[in-house]
Amino acid sequence: MAFQLTAEQEMVRLMARDFAGKELGPSAAVRERDGIFPLDIIRKMGELGLLGMMVPSAYSGSDAGAVSYCLALQEIAAACASTAVSMSVANLSTEPLLKFGDESQKQRYLVPLASGKALGCFAVTEPGAGSDPGALLLRAEEKGDRYLLNGTKVFITHGEYADVVNLVARTGPDKGNKGLSAFIVEKGAPGFSVGKREDKMGLRASNTVELVFEDCLVPAENLVGRAGQGFKIAMTALDSGRIGIASQAVGIARACLKEALAYAKERRQFGRSISSFQATQWAISDMATGIEAAHLLTLAAADDKDHGLPFTQAASMAKLFASEMANRAAYQALQIHGGYGYMKEFKIERLYRDARATTIYEGTSEIQRLVIARELLRG
Repeated sequence: MAFQLTAEQEMVRLMARDFAGKELGPSAAVRERDGIFPLDIIRKMGELGLLGMMVPSAYSGSDAGAVSYCLALQEIAAACASTAVSMSVANLSTEPLLKFGDESQKQRYLVPLASGKALGCFAVTEPGAGSDPGALLLRAEEKGDRYLLNGTKVFITHGEYADVVNLVARTGPDKGNKGLSAFIVEKGAPGFSVGKREDKMGLRASNTVELVFEDCLVPAENLVGRAGQGFKIAMTALDSGRIGIASQAVGIARACLKEALAYAKERRQFGRSISSFQATQWAISDMATGIEAAHLLTLAAADDKDHGLPFTQAASMAKLFASEMANRAAYQALQIHGGYGYMKEFKIERLYRDARATTIYEGTSEIQRLVIARELLRG
């Protein structure tokens, strides 16, 4: 399958590439080393329309579509994977409001999120509930015209800097997925605080924190959709999120290939460039082929989304293949670098660590295989 990009899609890709090259690439290593979250750069991305790419212009989004979103995210990820995951989560945070929010919620929250004037995050995971959202324990008790939230969310991307939190909590006595509901919580809400900041292996310029809710009061009008609809809302958002992580993985892999090609041409052993060795050429060929396949799988899922078609299976296939491919590409690229690839002065060391998370968040590879099989068995 081949995609002929429209003039607008090509323009978005080139704009993102130019922005990434000027604003992200030159300082990425320093931000990663020091764990600096680039809030100023994220704000600039919002001004460019990169944080509300699938939101209609009526709600201040850029209305660029899922394919353009994937192309832009790949370019951002190739320069800085940490910033790419924030771009992915910011776009993901608009999905619950766009698809399930009422008009008042869209005007109050979706408009600033899509325009980049506010930053949103997405909070589902808890200490005892990762792949199994039915085990969520954070409770939301109805108290008249408000809800009282108690519990903890973990591993929340840029949660420390988010103005708006999309979260799922347990509202009903029903166990499992049926007793879950979705809420919007604003920064500064009584009883809401940021807890532990995680010290991660990779993506170190991406802020990842614990969110704590202790008798946190949330207005009843901040319930998104209907009570008991939380699981459906979360899974709908995660389908789009998986397209985003697939795109991030493709971007990381492209950066790995670029580093491998440059080093292979420069490095000499046995009197010649290592790029002339068959083993090196095979590794480069495998990397390039995997990247192209992952790119097309990702665009296929995004194209289905743009055309209003079901894309759950396609998104999981893209996320599964692209994330595992990115880890293989990082391995092969570091191997081409030899001992130098293990040293922090070389970019491939950072790319190797950054790639690892892509098979874990937004649903592990194991979960993606379950989703794909479930969709196939449904026929």
